[in-house]
Amino acid sequence: MSATRPRPLLVVGAGIAGITATLEAAEAGHEVVLVEREPAVGGRAIRSHHYFPKLCPPSCGMELNTRRLERNPRVRVITGATVTACRESNGGREVTVARTPAFVNDRCTLCGACSAVCPAKVKDPFNLGMAEVPAIRLPHPYAWPKRFVLDRDACPAGCRKCAEACTYDAIDLDAKPTQETIEAAAVVVATGWNPYPIDKLPELGGGVLADVIANVQMERLAAPAGPTGGKILRPSDGKPPTRVAFVQCAGSRDTNHLPYCSAVCCLATLKQAIYVHEQLPEAEITIFYIDRRTPGRNEDMLTRVAELKGVHFVKGKVGSVVAGADGSLVLKAEDVELGRIVETRVDLVVLATGMVPNLKSDETPFGLLRDEDGFGVEGAAGVIVAGVARRPEDVAATTRDATGAAAKACMVTGRSA
Repeated sequence: MSATRPRPLLVVGAGIAGITATLEAAEAGHEVVLVEREPAVGGRAIRSHHYFPKLCPPSCGMELNTRRLERNPRVRVITGATVTACRESNGGREVTVARTPAFVNDRCTLCGACSAVCPAKVKDPFNLGMAEVPAIRLPHPYAWPKRFVLDRDACPAGCRKCAEACTYDAIDLDAKPTQETIEAAAVVVATGWNPYPIDKLPELGGGVLADVIANVQMERLAAPAGPTGGKILRPSDGKPPTRVAFVQCAGSRDTNHLPYCSAVCCLATLKQAIYVHEQLPEAEITIFYIDRRTPGRNEDMLTRVAELKGVHFVKGKVGSVVAGADGSLVLKAEDVELGRIVETRVDLVVLATGMVPNLKSDETPFGLLRDEDGFGVEGAAGVIVAGVARRPEDVAATTRDATGAAAKACMVTGRSA
């Protein structure tokens, strides 16, 4: 790189942490390359119905951020890409980025002609597999870049209907993977998280009973762009539940699953209890908890939910969820305050599953150390960890953390330019 054009900062992961780090660094005057493996930016945050504590949709804030990304000449965004190699080079990092085939290119106008004729259906990843969508489609209503994507493996043999329907030459069914090398001054790792799989909790009905869902699924059920158009319905029969149970620490703070607290689950449940109460005001809502952790100003949300009609808090750990003879779900739990085991019948169970860092399962080339739970520990020079890749936290804390990561990266970038 020439002295007049310093090496860029590389940010890996375009969730709220990666986007924040990118914008903070770019608006401070640094060149930034943002790499995201999904076809659109936004990560887990954009899948939420509402943020807490204000209960506003994340699409608003994300739209502001994507406009900033789009308009900043110092930012380059690469979607559908992963980092496959990273090595130290001249005080910085030489990074190899592999891109999946671009079956739909920048000439896409979102006209939808291709999707209208597509004969193939796939499970919708944005809605966590709870609905089906055409193999070629916009990833979700808030997607940026605004470009259709194609699940090529789902195409029937020899089918070219989408390409034939496109009048803009935006579809290349023979596209191939590509690769490039980026000389980066520093790297911010913001690879985010996945929810703990509920099928690892069969004793709580996870993966066994249709009407036992995870908290991330409840977010999609309540969202207007979700699989039910925003209606909270039982997966088994499509009916609205009249009795809903939230099970806190489902697999968390448990040495058999996740030994740590994910920090946001209590607040997520309180938020979702509000969803249920606002949409189904006559529903009975029971929240089973070990502790209620709502630090700082978030304590107000706990007070608000506790005052809602039909909401009950039970201090005690749920031991089992089984199917009842009448189609209900039967929870057996300890009630610490009553000093006995109780049984509760409900129509829908929501498991508050914790955050698992993607770093735990993803092999990364950054030379990062990881703690016993899989969260990144900074150690490699010029590699900074941000957001839930580093520790469990909510969106507000993540943006603060990512801002700090951007500041660290900018210092390294300035030294290695």
